[in-house]
Amino acid sequence: MLKALIFDFDGLILDTETPEFDILQEIYARYDTELSIKKWGQLVGGQDAVDFDPVADLEKLTDLNIPRESIMKEWRTKADALIASNSILLGVIDILDKAQKYGLGLAIASSSEHWWVDSHLKRLGIFDRFDHIICADDVVHTKPSPELFLLALKKLKVKSNEAVIFEDSPNGVKAANAAGVFVVSVPNPVTSQLIFPAKSLRLSSLEEFSLERLSTSFAK
Repeated sequence: MLKALIFDFDGLILDTETPEFDILQEIYARYDTELSIKKWGQLVGGQDAVDFDPVADLEKLTDLNIPRESIMKEWRTKADALIASNSILLGVIDILDKAQKYGLGLAIASSSEHWWVDSHLKRLGIFDRFDHIICADDVVHTKPSPELFLLALKKLKVKSNEAVIFEDSPNGVKAANAAGVFVVSVPNPVTSQLIFPAKSLRLSSLEEFSLERLSTSFAK
């Protein structure tokens, strides 16, 4: 029986990932080089996946001394401004409404820190709609480790076969698979360019998701 839904945050509820990648690409272009999606994709969705430093990468690609502080400040300032203007992604509110209607538990399990996730959830007006918000601050290892999802299951007091996870990145799907939880992958413009594990239900948008249909499957 389906009892709970667990959501990633970045790139699934709010598209924070496209602005970050696009601004970095603009910076790389000034140095006549580019950031490959394959390299960036190793980082998306899980800080434990790879230790990536864009300034060090630029220096390696160009053999130049890159002004770290100004580049990092420019990246964050421009990306954050774009992110702050973005609204909640399509389909999220409908799923939350239906989950509330059916009495399902709701949690967020994000590889980002609380200050980031909580502040955006409050801006979007959905902070109080989740029973639990679990972030990088709450665990030792983030995705692709299953630790965030296992903690979410524990707090929701449900078993792995009683929940569904929503993810937008390969690292998130790997973590969900490792936790033994059914996962729905919904790639965004950046992560749609990456290779996902085969074990997931892939949708192009959360608007395609039918909670009623999935609930019927869990009841069998």
